[in-house]
Order: sequence, then C-alpha cells, then structure tokens
Amino acid sequence: MLASGSGTILAAILAADLPVRLVIADRTCAALDIARRAGVAACLVDRSAYGGFGEDFDRRAYTRAVTDQLVRHRIDVVAMAGFGTVLDQPVHDAYPGRILNTHPALLPAFPGWHAVEEALAAGVPETGTTVHLATLEMDAGPVLAQRVVPVRPGDTAGTLHERIKEVERSLYPDTIRAFIDGLAGPDGDGRRGPPHPPHPPHPPLEEPA
Repeated sequence: MLASGSGTILAAILAADLPVRLVIADRTCAALDIARRAGVAACLVDRSAYGGFGEDFDRRAYTRAVTDQLVRHRIDVVAMAGFGTVLDQPVHDAYPGRILNTHPALLPAFPGWHAVEEALAAGVPETGTTVHLATLEMDAGPVLAQRVVPVRPGDTAGTLHERIKEVERSLYPDTIRAFIDGLAGPDGDGRRGPPHPPHPPHPPLEEPA
C-alpha cells in the first residue's frame, strides 16, 4: 500500500480484512501510524532524500527505492491511495498490471491532482470515483470500477471530496478484493489482473431525505 495522507482509505482497506503486508509513505503522515497500530510493516521512503519537492527531485532513483522495498517484502499487488508521488518506469517493470489506484473523478474526465476543483469549476451535475490500473501515464490506465457521486448546490471542494472519499472507502476495498480473487482464480493469468471486464459505473447515490 502506498499512501501520503490521513490514511482513511488505508483504514477502510484494513477494516475489510484485506491482506495488507506493507505500507510505504513518501513523507511523514498518519497512514504510517495507522499501519503500525494494525501491526502492518510501515516504511518511510522520504522524498527529501531524493531532492524533495523541487526541480532536483530524482524520480527514477526514488522509484527504485520504493520498488526495492516492495520486492523485499514480497508484495504481489500494489494499491495506491492518495500517494503524492508519481512513480517512474521501474515500479511498472516490477509490477506490470498489478498497481491499482483510486482517483476522485469519473475518468477519463478530470485526470490529475485537482480533479475535485476542476469538476466544480466545470459545473458538472455529477462526478465520482474511479479505481483503475496505474500506468506510466497518470490516471490513464484501464478502469476497473467507477461510482457516481452527485454534485450538490453549495458544494465546496472540501465537502464534495469528503463525499467522494466516503464512496472510495467501500468501492476501493471491494475492487481490490475482486482483483486479488481474479489473480488467484482458475482463469487468472497471475500477471494482468482479473479476467472479467471492468464494472460499469454505478447509478448515482440517492440523496438523503
């Protein structure tokens, strides 16, 4: 598991009893504390040792360091949740078709870091969340699952993002489990994920009365 923030999605994945063996963060964050309290190995691979957040950041060397930790811990599937660093080719070479990510929009709409703000600025009536396979091109990999979240009048980026995260906390664990089951099943090829096609988008959540 790769994380950078509060760890709420990590907590949901742990609560779903998925087999998390390692949590890696690129900065000191609450996700590492959540992992340690759950008895999961926690590893800080700090960006500051590779140039920090400026132009001197060595993305390739940083990616190799993260990949080395994943391989050393014999990780089979990598799940990213709010991980704040875009990784380079070495991790995709080591885990082809085995890196999952969750994104707060209905891809291919609104890729990138500011998806919630861009959805609000565009005035769309609904957005949502997408679980997809990560590729070298950010937010461009095959979609595994999506769920719609309506945009309400008066929404801010904070209120909308929190409702999206509420959906992610159920959709992401369910999708990870289906992905792992697909690898282990008789038709899984052991490399590229589940044999079944991506889930279609779910209908919008009903507004509370």
